[in-house]
Parts: sequence; C-alpha cells; structure tokens
Amino acid sequence: MVEKLLDITAKLSLDFIYKTSFDKANRTSIKSDRGLGIDESIKIFDKLRSEYDLKILTDVHSPGDCDKIKDHVDILQIPAFLCRQTDLLISAANTGNIINVKKGQFLAPHDMINVANKIIESGNKQLFHHILLNILNFLLQ
Repeated sequence: MVEKLLDITAKLSLDFIYKTSFDKANRTSIKSDRGLGIDESIKIFDKLRSEYDLKILTDVHSPGDCDKIKDHVDILQIPAFLCRQTDLLISAANTGNIINVKKGQFLAPHDMINVANKIIESGNKQLFHHILLNILNFLLQ
C-alpha cells in the first residue's frame, strides 16, 4: 500500500505523510479489534521509515503513548474526542514532534486557540498548519 501511495503522490507532486494507528481506542464495541498495539506497531513504523524514507503520523491517546512513540513517528495526532485533554497535549508537546490536533465537534473554532496555547506554552510551536489556519480564519472574521 505504501509503495502505491508513494507512486501516486510522486506523480501528482504531492508531499506524502502516511497516517496509521497502533490503537483504535474509540471503537463502538468493546469487542472490536483495536489494532496491533504500540510495541508491535513501533517495529512496523521503523521499517516503513527506513525502507521508504517517509513521514508517519499516528494518533496518541494517553500521555504515556507520547514518549514511547516519539522517536518512531514524525507527527503525533490528538484525536478530536481528546482535543482538550491538558495532560495529553502537554505530553505530546514535550516530545518536540509536530502535533496535529483534530477539532472536536463539541468545540467552536475559536476554542481551538486554547488548545493551541496549551501546546505552544509547553514549548512546542510545531503545530500542524490546519489548526493555525482555523485560528487565523477566526481572528480575521
């Protein structure tokens, strides 16, 4: 799959970031498959990065995930349902990785300023661009 995606994005002259998950923690049923888990996924992430020289983005769900995964991916994504969790945002920020925060449907766009500030005030200004664009759009209205 990675080879095909790299081929397509190269033909279109697009940057490619491979989004994958080690744990699908927000499944509806407790019986649903959640993924390989962080330890098995780290092996796969390392192999993908070394073989294909690509950037990887993955969700993190708890502060402990952040430190464990930081050296094996390029971008940490905070799921929408966890976007206001201070401890998770600070832990993600402290990794130094780029952070992508998905906006929860329960938040107004201007509330993402507080989310961004939690990360920035923790010393990490590497927020994925769309959160900053949402903030700028709000401020320019």
